[in-house]
Formats: sequence, structure tokens, C-alpha cells
Amino acid sequence: MKFSHSLQFNAVPDWSSHYIAYSNLKKLIYTLEKQVHSSSQAVPDHESSPLITGNVEDLDKTFTSTLDLELEKICSFYQLKELEVYGEMDDLLKDEEAFEAEAEEAEAEHPEGRRATVAAPGRPRSGSLFKNFGLGDGKKIRRTSTRSTGSGREDDEDSDEADERAALTRTKSVGGRLLQDHDDTRSDFRSSKRRTSMAFDDYNDMSFSVLYDSGISLKKRLVHVYVSLCELRSFIQLNQTGFTKVLKKYDKILDRQLKTSYITNFVETAYPFQKSTMNTLNSHVGKLEQVYANLVTKGKIDEARRELRLHLREHVVWERNTVWREMIGIERKSQAANMGIRQLTMLGRDNDPTKARKLGDEQLVEMQEIDTPVGKYSCPSWLFSSTLYTIITLITIFLVLLFLPLMAQPEQQNCLAMIVFVSLLWATEAIPLFVTSLLVPFLAVTLRVVRSDQKPHNRLESKAAASYVFGSMWTPVIMLLLGGFTIAAALSKYNIAKMMATFVLSKAGTKPRTVLLASMFVAMFASMWISNVAAPVLCYSIVQPILRNLPSDSDMSKALLLGIALASNIGGAASPIASPQNLIALQNMSPQPGWGTWFFVALPVCIISIFLIWMLLLVTFKPGRGTTIVPIRPMKDKFSGVQWYISIVTVITIALWCVSHQLQPIFGDMGVVAIIPIVLFFGTGILTKEDFNNFLWTIIILAAGGLALGKSVSSSGLLHTLAEEITGKVQGLSLYGVLVVFAGLILVVATFISHTVAALIFLPLVKEVGQGMAEPHPNLLVMGSVLMCSAAMGLPTSGFPNMTAIMMEDSQTGQRYLQVKHFLTRGVPASILTFFVVITVGYGLMLLVSF
Repeated sequence: MKFSHSLQFNAVPDWSSHYIAYSNLKKLIYTLEKQVHSSSQAVPDHESSPLITGNVEDLDKTFTSTLDLELEKICSFYQLKELEVYGEMDDLLKDEEAFEAEAEEAEAEHPEGRRATVAAPGRPRSGSLFKNFGLGDGKKIRRTSTRSTGSGREDDEDSDEADERAALTRTKSVGGRLLQDHDDTRSDFRSSKRRTSMAFDDYNDMSFSVLYDSGISLKKRLVHVYVSLCELRSFIQLNQTGFTKVLKKYDKILDRQLKTSYITNFVETAYPFQKSTMNTLNSHVGKLEQVYANLVTKGKIDEARRELRLHLREHVVWERNTVWREMIGIERKSQAANMGIRQLTMLGRDNDPTKARKLGDEQLVEMQEIDTPVGKYSCPSWLFSSTLYTIITLITIFLVLLFLPLMAQPEQQNCLAMIVFVSLLWATEAIPLFVTSLLVPFLAVTLRVVRSDQKPHNRLESKAAASYVFGSMWTPVIMLLLGGFTIAAALSKYNIAKMMATFVLSKAGTKPRTVLLASMFVAMFASMWISNVAAPVLCYSIVQPILRNLPSDSDMSKALLLGIALASNIGGAASPIASPQNLIALQNMSPQPGWGTWFFVALPVCIISIFLIWMLLLVTFKPGRGTTIVPIRPMKDKFSGVQWYISIVTVITIALWCVSHQLQPIFGDMGVVAIIPIVLFFGTGILTKEDFNNFLWTIIILAAGGLALGKSVSSSGLLHTLAEEITGKVQGLSLYGVLVVFAGLILVVATFISHTVAALIFLPLVKEVGQGMAEPHPNLLVMGSVLMCSAAMGLPTSGFPNMTAIMMEDSQTGQRYLQVKHFLTRGVPASILTFFVVITVGYGLMLLVSF
């Protein structure tokens, strides 16, 4: 969570204006940064010149003066608030002593009403009458309260009071409470002293009730003061953290060393942040815990501390409701990668923030009126949505294909209907992609499209088919995907990827063309190891200083963002774990190539493609004209032991993957090697179960469903039948011609649908066509096809990196840097350039490795 959000979430709402203005200080830092880097440029007149120069002394003076104002504001508020809270505490302690005296006096006046109980150990004033009483149930409390006041209260107040008292004490097993059972005490007293007059009973009953209400009031005040003290302590800690973080950001962005001196000379010497202040505050908290223990829990300090913290938690939950949590959740969702193109759902929530249901609004179902010959009727609006019509159309196509005799075998007929239905669902994304994947095993079993692997290939019954299909969904390829996610999570969580990226970019200098090329190669390299979903997000965060100091309409900004996106797409083909489609390709290649072979083919293709795209961006954007680049500074943090451990495990795992064929007698498959980082990172606590839960499980389910579809289509015999038909059509073409045809077809299709979906649909078919050729080269065709899946990047929706790039906005104007036209005019030519690299350089390299 960002500190600005943490500050908002943890701050006391009534004190919000008295905390450090962290967001304003960040804006000031960015303003100072811009003025520093614009001071060297010529200023046309004095009116447009910056208010301060770029001198280091002026920068420090401006920033420290603002910090001084913040520090003075915080100190003044804290001293006033501390005086108020400490005054309440002193009054509370005095009232508590008076209450104890009254309780002892009441006990002394009526010794015959006292129970023979054993005092709790270590508790002062064990003879106090009041300590032998505890809170009863809600009904007894209401009866006592009504009798003591002599008049009936309002029902809601009476109920609230009862709930309050009942909540303050739960069960007798927790220990002695403020009062034992008031009614039981009166019963014992009356049964043992029947000679006492009725007047005395009434008087005794009233005195106990008054004492009881005083105890409840005292306990409420004690909890209130305890909460206030804890809020003061949180106020100190949050502001101290705020000063530390904002000074660290100032030093990092402006390359200064102000943090240590300012914290030491000003913050730590200020009254709220002195150690003596915190010690005094903690001692007051300890006193209240002891008073609560004496008054409520029979001297048990641990139990008192636990109950007081429960009260504090209830107060925080009530006061700081779910508004901030909803806000933070919305931001996290907006930062997450979007799995699909279509944003409309049939019954789901609308993604338009202006239509979001606000707090307190009633949940209404949108209705739409329709005119009929018999009158007007209101129907839910989702009945008229395009998504519903799409689903109905696809189901109709599915049913038509199911009953229209196109294939000789019934299992092939059913499988044809299934593959067309699933492919159209994936392509249109009428329902989420992973949900469509889950439909695959359901349809494969219910339609009985699976046959046995042994001749005569009889259709399997539903039970055997279910085991067959589900067995195909969990393969070593899925385990390899999990291993890749584990390495990516560790490299990202411990900033190893960011440290490496900033180090490389810091060496790029300030020439626009050099910075652009370096950024693209960093994005490609990051995509190889932390996936092309997270890589552009990482790179965009690193180049933020450059973007902040460029004009909002700068061509360099557009070239930089588009270059990172296109390079991330290309990097998705550079390693087997870079993207899901590569793992699907491995599943369809026999024998599976090792990592060394993959690198031999993919890396030259990726590197040459990035150089060509870089030149395309230089020619079309001309980013070097009048552009001043802010140099990126490397992270100054030193490598920790944990980071070294992660790096060593990652290098060893990748090395084992590269030589997996030679180690096949030991490990059997690359998926077994993937268990090594999973065990070494999760087993040591470097990654937690939350990290495991944050894996892209939708992609894993998508890949598993695709594997099940491929297995079903192959088992039914449909794939072989279709491959024979296509092979007959391309019979006159050479191996190179077939590669060009399939590469071009996949390039077009993958531009409009997900790269992974395109691989799921086409790669099994490409494999079968390659096996059916006179000169079989299935691995070559599969490898060339999967390279083209990553090269399809002509639209903003052609991949995760493009979706991330088009959503980037200028922080000053709120306008997006890129438009659809930028992808059409640069992304489409970039895809065509990569296509030619694949069918020339890639084809030659694949022949060299005997694919």
C-alpha cells in the first residue's frame, strides 16, 4: 500500500488536517525537480522564469522551510491534544480513587450484604464490595437501571445501554467483572436477612444501582481515554514515518543528502518525536491498563490489555469504515492487468465509475420499458445487452453444428461444435476467458468426444473420459508456469528486477535515442523473467522522472511508452516462461526443446526486431528534437542477503532448465525443476501464501483449459482430419511457404484476440499439419507460429503491454499519452517488421537447430 493511502486509512478523521501533508510535499518535490531541469534552458522573459533557481541551497531552503511549517503544525496540535488527553486521564484517575472509596464505604455500611468470596491474588483493595459484583445479562441490567432511575427510559437508549454493558463483559470465565450478578446479590442479601425492613431493602437496592451505574460510566471513560492515548501514539508514528519517507524521496529525486541531517537536527528534537514523549505516553497507557485490570479483570493485566485492545479495534472499525478500504481496492483493481477486451458483462457490475453505487445508495436493478401491442412492460436492461445477444448467437451456432452432419464420426462432430463454440467464446470474450476454459472439460465429458489412446480408439464413457480430460489439464507445463510465477514474484517483491533495470538505464545517459533503446531492451529482458504483464508496469515506474520533466505533448514521451510496450510484447517470446503461449508451444513440440535451443532461436529474432522497431520510432516520432532527458539514478540500496539468495536460486534454476535434456534421467522434465524455487522461496518464508494467492490463476486456468481442448481435439480424431484437409490445400507449398501462410494467419488473428487464445486455437493444428507433410517439421512450424503470436501488437488490445501503455496518463493534464492511432501507425508496421524477421532470420536459425 502506498504511504499516502496508509496515512489516510490510519489517520484519525477529526485530526486529518493536522497530519503531515505528504501528498503536497511530493508535489513540491516534483515541482522542484522540474525547475532544476528546466533552469538550463533559455527563458524568453522574466515572467515565465521559475521563482527559484536550480541552486542546491535554494532547493534545500525551499523544501526545509515547507517542512518546518509542517513540523510546527504537528507539534502545536500534539501539545494541545496531549494536554487535553492527559487532563482527562488525571480526572479519570481521581474519579476512580473516589469510586473505590465509595465502594469500600458501602461495603462497610452493609457488611451483611457481602458475599464470602476469596479475593483475587495481587489485587489491591480486595475487600471492596464492588469487586465482588459482575455484569449480569442484558435483562438484569435493564431491570436494575430502570429501578435506579425510577422512570422508564426510551426503548432505544435502554437497549443501547444494555448492549454496551453486555459487550463490556462477556463470560464469567474471563475473571471477576466490575459487578457480579446484581439480582443474585439482592436475592442472597434478602434471603439471609429477612428481618430487615422493606425500606432498608429499597435503600440498599438503590445504593447498589447508583454504584453500578457509576462503575459503568467509569469504565466507558476509561476506554475512551485509552483510545485517545493510542491515537496520540499513532499520530506520532505516522508523522515520523511521513517525514522519513518524504525526505527519502527528496534525496532520491533531487540527488541530495538532506534526510539524515534534518531528521537528526529537527524532527527528533521536536517535542512529539522525542523519546521521552513516547516513554511518557507508553507509561500512561500502562497505567490505564493497570486501572482497568484492578477495576474489571481482578488484577489480570494481560486480560485487561486484551480487552482494551478489542475496544480499540471496535472503535477503529466503527470510525474508519469501509470507505478507504473500498477506495484502495478500486485502485488495486485498476492497476491489475486486464484479462480481456470486452468490458461489458451480462449480469456483472458496470465498470463506468460514474455509475458506481455510492455508500448508502440502494442497489437497484436497471429496467427498460418496451412497447408491445398489449401495453408497456418493464424488463431488466441486461436482457437487451449486446453481451446477451452474443451469447445467444454463439449457443445457436453451437447447437447447429452439433446436429448438422458434417463429420462421419459422432465424436468428431461433437468436438467440431465444441471447438468452434469455445473458440468464439474466447474470441468475443462474452464471458471471462478462464470461465470458457472451465467449460472445456465439461463439454468434453458430456459430449463424449474423448477416445481411448489404444486401438481401436473406442469412445470413452463419462467416468473414464473425466479422468482422461482432467489428467490432461495438470501437466509439467503448468508446473513450469508456476515456477515462472514464483521467480517473478520474488524478483519483484524484493526489488531485484527494479535495481537491475535502474542500473542499466542509469548508464544510458541523456541522449533521447540512447535512452529509448536502453528502455526497450530493459523491457524485453524484464519480460523474459517477470512476464510481459509486469514488465511494462515496472519500466513505466522507472521512467517516471523522465516523463514528469517532459512537456505533456512531447514526442519523446509517446516514443518511450510505445517502445516499452512493443519491446515487452517481443520479450514475451524470448524465454519459455515469458508468456503462457510459449508453454503451450512446448506442450505441442516433440521432443521439447531445451532452454538453450529456445534462446538460440528466439533471442536473435527478438534483438533484431527491437532494433528495427527502435529505428521505426526514431523515424516516425523524431524524439530527439528539443528534448532534454533527466538522467535516471540507480538505486543506492545494497544487495541484502535475501536478495543474493533469491538471485542465486534463480540463476541455478534457469541453468537447470537450460540443460534439462541432459539431466532428464534425474529430473525427468522441466516441470520438476520448477519445484525447486517454489520450495526454496515459499519454504523459507521469502514468499508467503498471500504471494501464492496473488499468482495469475486466471492465466493458469486458461492454459489448463487450452491443454484439455488440445487433448480432446487430438483424441477425437478431429485434429487429424482437419490437418489432412489443410495439408491437401497446401500440398504444393514448401515448408517455408507453409510457415509464411501460418505465420501471416496467426499474425492477423492474434492482433484481434488474446495471444494465448490464438496459441490455444492454432498451435495444435499447426503441429498436426507439420506432421502430415511429406517432409515433417512440426516443431519448426510451432516455433515460428508462437513467435508470431507475441509479435501481433497492432492494436491497443493486442496484448497486456499495449493495454497498460494506452492507460498511461500525464499527471499534470490527466490526458492519455497515447491514442489508438499511435498503435495503428507504429504497432502495425512493427508487427510486419517482426513478421519478416521471423520468416527470414528465425527460419534460418530453426533449420540450424534441426527443428
